[in-house]
Amino acid sequence: MAGDNRRLQHRPSLSGAQISLCLREALEACSSSIETRDVIQSDEALAPVTNLLLSIMESCTSDLDEILPGIEGLEVALDEIYRFLSSPDSNQMVVEALSFELPKLVIKFAPLSVKCGEIAGKIIEHLVSVCNPREMLSVLCEALTSHADASEASGCYSNFVFGLSKVLLRIQRRHVEQVKVVLPVILKVLNVAISESDEEDKDSLNDLLSAAISIGSSIQEICQKLALISRSRQRYIVESSSLIVAKFSQFLPFCGLSYFGLLAGDLDKINDICKESPESDVDIDEDDFMVCFSSAADGASLAVIWGHISVDVEEAAVEKLDIVISKIRQDCFRRWQAIGMFKHVLISIDYPWIIKSHCMDVLLSMIDGIIPEEHIGSDDDFSAILPNLFTTLMAIERIMMGAPDIPLRRKAFSALRKVVSDIPCSQRFDTLKALITNSDSPSMVAILIDIVKEGVLVDNHQKNLTKDQNRKEISKLWGSNALDIVEMVLRPPKGGPPSLPEHSEPVLSALNLYRFIMIIELTGKTNYTGVLSEDSLRKAYSEWLMPLRTLISKILAENDRDDNDLAESITCALSPVQLVLYRCIELVEENLKHP
Repeated sequence: MAGDNRRLQHRPSLSGAQISLCLREALEACSSSIETRDVIQSDEALAPVTNLLLSIMESCTSDLDEILPGIEGLEVALDEIYRFLSSPDSNQMVVEALSFELPKLVIKFAPLSVKCGEIAGKIIEHLVSVCNPREMLSVLCEALTSHADASEASGCYSNFVFGLSKVLLRIQRRHVEQVKVVLPVILKVLNVAISESDEEDKDSLNDLLSAAISIGSSIQEICQKLALISRSRQRYIVESSSLIVAKFSQFLPFCGLSYFGLLAGDLDKINDICKESPESDVDIDEDDFMVCFSSAADGASLAVIWGHISVDVEEAAVEKLDIVISKIRQDCFRRWQAIGMFKHVLISIDYPWIIKSHCMDVLLSMIDGIIPEEHIGSDDDFSAILPNLFTTLMAIERIMMGAPDIPLRRKAFSALRKVVSDIPCSQRFDTLKALITNSDSPSMVAILIDIVKEGVLVDNHQKNLTKDQNRKEISKLWGSNALDIVEMVLRPPKGGPPSLPEHSEPVLSALNLYRFIMIIELTGKTNYTGVLSEDSLRKAYSEWLMPLRTLISKILAENDRDDNDLAESITCALSPVQLVLYRCIELVEENLKHP
């Protein structure tokens, strides 16, 4: 084969037939070597093929075009390679061996002519369809990385990127790891291609962007498949576990445990009895005991949830869950206790989403249709329950933001609103304010402010009731406290206006809440909240609204100078904020002129 190389390099321009013959001989020698399983000989056999292709390429870029084959020779060579790879008679082991080297060569040849690019695309397409996908992913990434800075190669990137999108779909395991390998390579290629493109490269760039979109489509398809597999696996686990859980549930009545008791505090009583039992001759280390029973609270909630999941489990526990839930619904104190118990399952990362979804079903069944009413009893009773209830609310927030499917996120949103509305009015605002303060998600803060707005609306209706019903004070509390929320968002405790556009959602909600309170007071010719007092108006104007207007104007002015997608996105995010802000400013200015 060395003779073939010398013959190619030293003879006058070879015909296409001669190039095909030389290459065919090299490929046949490579096949024979690999079929004999001689690894050393196989490596040596690949060298003439690669050297032959490289020598032809050198002829295309050499100044000695009169004695060396030109582009047509390379096109013939690539076509011969493709015919060999796609032939039904080709040995798969040979194709696999060639797949390690060909992409790194093809990416050099493809830019030399349109036909070279077309054949190169066919070679890559064939290799990714028949060779080991994991190995092809590595080889294609290596080829792209090694030539990412070669601007002349940008026209052929799309074939390799399309190839990667197909390889991703063929990989069966560890998809996330493979995506993490591919994305940096694709982004680097895109950056180089876009930064160095001109009008002549417009078609090539469009092809590359289409290929990049195919990567996104492949990732989306992978995620959908993984989600389907995950749901199927979770359903299987639940179905296959029902029998075991039913057997465990048979112990509940024997131990004197009921669904109602498990959710309403019996577990704490049992733990106290076990720790303080005078009949025990064994010294009990309290820390060891608590570790031993650390999952008991989880188990108490899960026992009830499984009664909802499986009729067999419910029957084994000798329970009627619908009767238990009806009993809990009638007692607000027990209802709050039960909601607080669910924190163990909802906040844990150890339980699958399907279990949390069933937990939401049980929780919602306890509070659906409950008409909020003022709690009659000691505030100390509720204060003792509030920490658990607050943790449950934070767990529900996490599910709203992190659940993989829309139905569960909707359940969580519904549960958040209904649990908050079930909290006594005297404690409800403080709970919402604590949730807002402890949230690091701007979207969640916006949702919570909207819930505050709903509370103000309810209290405004209550203001229209007769005086002997004595609801005015509660309305004043909600309204003035709502203004504290507005100030917390529009003038953060750390100082300065809010960070934009990152916090555009909560800022918009806060402005809407402020405007809403002003309109309610103006319409009713009242000032329960104090929002219409001159001091309050001047403070809002100078400390909240004007600094915010200055900031937004500055950001939008900078965006006008930066004509790009990011600037457009920022403008879209800030436009509704600016609109409501100006309406608030108009209201304040009008009332300052005509108090």
